[in-house]
Amino acid sequence: MRVLLIRYSSIGDLVLISPVIRCLRKSFPQATIDLLTSERYRHIHEANPYLNNIFYQHNRESLPSLVRRLRSNNYDFVADLHNNRKSLLVRWLLNKPSAALHKFNLEKWLLVHFKINWLPPVHVVDRYLDVVRSLGVRNDGRGLDYFIPAQEEINLDQLPLSHVHGYAAIAIGAAHATKRLPLAQLQQLTARLPLPIVLLGGPEEKATGDLLHQAFPYKVVNGCGMFSLHQSASLIRQAKVVITHDTGLMHIAAAFRKRMVSVWGNTVPAFGMTPYFGSEPAESFIVERKGLWCRPCSKLGFHRCPLGHFRCMNELRVETIVQLAMYGQ
Repeated sequence: MRVLLIRYSSIGDLVLISPVIRCLRKSFPQATIDLLTSERYRHIHEANPYLNNIFYQHNRESLPSLVRRLRSNNYDFVADLHNNRKSLLVRWLLNKPSAALHKFNLEKWLLVHFKINWLPPVHVVDRYLDVVRSLGVRNDGRGLDYFIPAQEEINLDQLPLSHVHGYAAIAIGAAHATKRLPLAQLQQLTARLPLPIVLLGGPEEKATGDLLHQAFPYKVVNGCGMFSLHQSASLIRQAKVVITHDTGLMHIAAAFRKRMVSVWGNTVPAFGMTPYFGSEPAESFIVERKGLWCRPCSKLGFHRCPLGHFRCMNELRVETIVQLAMYGQ
């Protein structure tokens, strides 16, 4: 058995397909299981022991050239976990037995534009697993995987705060601004949370992280733009609690079964992308502003609130986030 999985992006979705990879390996221990992804995200599964090969389109490489490389592997089955125009073209050119993700685009459009929720109450992980169901693959209930290369593990003693053990990891980034808490609320959160804090995010969040560190220099480590994705995952794994937006680091935290508070802005859990733990739920809390007529305004997000008020984030109570983070501690 030789199987090709296709998922180009993004961080969260590539983590969410990890049960497909593991369950395929359990069903076919001797199979060749390969992944086609984008060059930008090829490192996410580089340490995954259940994969044989990771393919991506090299810089300036044509799609026909990539397909020729893939065709030489003579796959028995192609599982399209992305189902966009590019993945459809790859499937067509390979001309092998295949199946593709059902994305429920019409149902998402109805929810965004008319607030009519016809989406089935099925997590996207189970929809990914449906793509390989014809092979006899079933969900093993073990949740998500995330594998950190040994050289990317973070030694907490190297961090600037000597008392950082027992810290809260706060993932302040997200691809879209309407998924992120405003600065004023982040300032309240860092002030009220009774734990040392490690901020996580990309270079684009560094300026915000600097402001929070300057306000609380003995409490906050600004890791935004400082750590790789694997290193950020290591810091999440070692955290006492994780506070995160609806973003890729949320799913990495779920892979480590971390105690978590996820904060939702313009997106909604009904899209099926909540923290996923399999058959053994972990301590996870969702904070969202329910009852807004304008929410969700997008299945992804915007660079600013389309209506200008940003009530979905501005009206969230920071006290609730802190209480849930510290619940039972």
